Amino acid sequence: MLFYPLQFEPILKERIWGGTKLKTLLNKPITSEITGESWEISTVENDVSVVANGAFAGKTLNELIDLYPAEILGNIVYARFGKQFPLLFKYLDAREDLSIQLHPNDELAKKRHNSFGKTEMWYVMQADENARLIVGFKEKSSPVEYLSHLNDKTLLDILDTKKVQSGDVFMLETGTIHAIGAGIVIAEIQQTSDITYRVYDFDRKDANGNTRELHVDLALEALNYDKIEAQRFYDKNENTFNTVVDCPYFTTGFIPLNGSAVFSKTNDSFKVLMAVEGDFSLLVNGESYHYKKGSTVLLPAVITDYQLDGLASVLEISIS
Repeated sequence: MLFYPLQFEPILKERIWGGTKLKTLLNKPITSEITGESWEISTVENDVSVVANGAFAGKTLNELIDLYPAEILGNIVYARFGKQFPLLFKYLDAREDLSIQLHPNDELAKKRHNSFGKTEMWYVMQADENARLIVGFKEKSSPVEYLSHLNDKTLLDILDTKKVQSGDVFMLETGTIHAIGAGIVIAEIQQTSDITYRVYDFDRKDANGNTRELHVDLALEALNYDKIEAQRFYDKNENTFNTVVDCPYFTTGFIPLNGSAVFSKTNDSFKVLMAVEGDFSLLVNGESYHYKKGSTVLLPAVITDYQLDGLASVLEISIS
């Protein structure tokens, strides 16, 4: 069996805060003016990615992993996670502010939801002028202070905001209170989990006049009340892998591509490439594959040598 770079049909999600930038900036086939998310690679229950290209077209990622676990996932990943794909890749378009929320850690998520926790990172692809993120508390807080501000609708007074621009990266450990602000497009890399505790939603109502469910009680135990520094700074040396985030759940690097770059790896882990700016070509086993901004590509673990060509910014993600 000759394995090749895999692309998947995007799983598009309407959101009350979504817009149209996933189409205008990232070429996604959206048909709604409130599309907030494109799930690029997913094995979340009821949202499993389907291969869009090549000999495996029409098969789900779970089917491929079931047939070829070590070849797709890699030796280390297969040994650690079995036939589970441990990460979820998305693009998000926030036309309006997202809810203020947080995610549980592995232990709590397993106990409550039989799920992974949700450690995640954001790469800002585009940001309108003065666009901001909410990440953590301004100063160390407590359950009493937090609940007091939540009940008084003054929660924003104690939360830290960051003005952002293209290329900014934030690493969100589980328990970090956060929100993506209006006017931001983000590439998101996270554990395979769809567990979110929403604590404040600006009293918004949907098209039917209903407010969205809040999870205030569940969030209390999951919250990290410490002041944290989530922003990550990284090198941008051309045509090479610059480490951005290296955590137990994933390693992400930034590749500023200007011309050609040749890479070799072991078969311990799959790799995922996300085209966050520009277009590039990928040369594998003598075949050339072409990708535009907004593309996401899964390289099965058995592909150990490849070449990138073009003028682009690429995120490369694996598990070590």
